[in-house]
Amino acid sequence: MKKVIVTTRKEELEDMKSVLKKAYYFIEEGDDLVRVIIYLHDEELDSVIKKLRDAIDLRYRKSVIEVSEPEFVISSAMMRTAEKTDVEEKTPVEELIDSTRPHLRLDATKIVLTSIAGMIALTGLFMNNIPIIIGAMLLSPLLGPISAFAIHAAVGNPRRVLKSILNLSVLLAMVIIFSCIATVLISQVTDLSLTPEIRARMDSNFIYMVMAILLGFAALVALTKEIPESIAGVAIAAALLPPAVVTGISLVLYRGEVGAPLVLTLENVLGLMAGGLAATLVLNIGPRRYYRRRAAKRLIVRTSVVLIGLLFLLFLLSLVLS
Repeated sequence: MKKVIVTTRKEELEDMKSVLKKAYYFIEEGDDLVRVIIYLHDEELDSVIKKLRDAIDLRYRKSVIEVSEPEFVISSAMMRTAEKTDVEEKTPVEELIDSTRPHLRLDATKIVLTSIAGMIALTGLFMNNIPIIIGAMLLSPLLGPISAFAIHAAVGNPRRVLKSILNLSVLLAMVIIFSCIATVLISQVTDLSLTPEIRARMDSNFIYMVMAILLGFAALVALTKEIPESIAGVAIAAALLPPAVVTGISLVLYRGEVGAPLVLTLENVLGLMAGGLAATLVLNIGPRRYYRRRAAKRLIVRTSVVLIGLLFLLFLLSLVLS
């Protein structure tokens, strides 16, 4: 339950009433200003706030929208509105932003987990053992930076967008580096062969790019619907972890073919980012403050142009390598 108090000019009251037809509210009128107290169910908040911003002129210095959360509200009228409410549930923007905060910090735990996941995946690839490869994906925390990138791009925070990209780059770089080191060490004690699972990640194809975009879209939708992160995280790791490991293996054993797994890794990274960003547009995730919407829109447009351009270049490169 949310309590919204709107203070604005009297001439804007009628426009507000048209927005609040189905809402439960009270009106207090003063000499020049009007105060409207509104009670909303959590799932209604985003859509009503958006409409209120369009209905009143927030450039007027005395126009204010205040949102708070009462400990409890006892009202038979509110109970009836709950039964009539037909709003698609979605996670509030603030909750999504809060969920990304742990992924904006690159700590030793994330690096260690990602590196261990890479070593397990490397073992599975050399053994041609699919269950071991899948097990590695359960450890890899690669979903966080991608979801953080998409959400902070949608709300117009370029610093956090860059931080998310940097964190993801470091994690993938650690996977490639440790895969190189492990391959060198293992090759000293045994012969390593090119297994079908490794070969499968040495073929960059346009279809993988499309699948990565769809996967990134689905992962962010799952996040907004509060589906457990581990489920979407395994899918993300499936797209990123094995190709990154094969890139490290190729740098040691198959240097002439290292381009294909590297391109595949980059295609998947950019595809996942593009899919996540597209999901924020479809789900209408964006900043609440009206003056930040324009900045967020500019950031989304610029980011989208860069992603599309890079994906196109990788597509051309994959054609050359195939």
